[in-house]
Amino acid sequence: MRSDPDHLPERQQRELERIRDILLEEFDKAIARATQPHKRSGKVYRIVLFGSYARDDWVDEPENGYQSDFDLLIVVSHEDLTDIADYWYLAEDRIARDPAIARPVNLIVHSLDEVNSALTRGEYFWVDIARDGIALYELPGHSLATPKPLTPADAHRMAKEYFERNLAIASHRIETFEFQLSRTTDSTTWPNEAAFMLHQAVEAIYACFLLVNALYFPRSHNIKFLRSLSEDREPRLIDAWPRETKKDRARFERLKRAYVEARYSASYSITTEDLDALAASVSRLRDMVEQVCRERLAELEVEAAD
Repeated sequence: MRSDPDHLPERQQRELERIRDILLEEFDKAIARATQPHKRSGKVYRIVLFGSYARDDWVDEPENGYQSDFDLLIVVSHEDLTDIADYWYLAEDRIARDPAIARPVNLIVHSLDEVNSALTRGEYFWVDIARDGIALYELPGHSLATPKPLTPADAHRMAKEYFERNLAIASHRIETFEFQLSRTTDSTTWPNEAAFMLHQAVEAIYACFLLVNALYFPRSHNIKFLRSLSEDREPRLIDAWPRETKKDRARFERLKRAYVEARYSASYSITTEDLDALAASVSRLRDMVEQVCRERLAELEVEAAD
């Protein structure tokens, strides 16, 4: 694993340094409040940049509605330290509000045991990070396991199970959304219910894609993050969501917020027009993901047969 992002422009390098410093500072504050010894003595073992900025194929066109995110893996000493709300929320909030950081930042947090177990199983997502990732911070003495290849037969079996289960979940949620959308004239609560269910359909669609193609799905309900991870792996999925206009981008943001606000905020609202437009994008996304996943399953089946 490399340890220097010197292939990036100087501005992005400075942003990553700033992000690294915030993460370490806020983590130290969080564990200082802990009472259990294994939490108070908790450590960050690694902060790893992965994805397009690590591979050198990022996109930086915010004026056109598309800008690659910084994707970061944080490896910690204990699974209890992976809880975003307890240990990483304030860091995420500081990073999001920092004027010196000009692009979105996505965090996944796992213990060293979790990462090494996944590497020894040969899961693609983790093998890719071990191969392409760039360590922005490393605590000596806590190395990653050597990746072991997953057998083609096991990879095909796992991917097929993920595909069938998650595509079915997505289809059921879309059906529920369509029923709720048909009732929007009956009550003011139906549009919000429909927005939440459409959000859940999108989450299941991205779960289908990521689990089939990476054998990994992050602990996140943030569909903007899931979209970023998925599009980073398969650029064809970019076309599912229009993002050229402010209205397009605002609609997706409203859908992202639906996971919490459509259920709990009295100020959240969404129009039938917005729901119709979003539903068209979700339908395109579902069809694209089904096609891409079937292609991947076919590849795995050939590899397993060989």
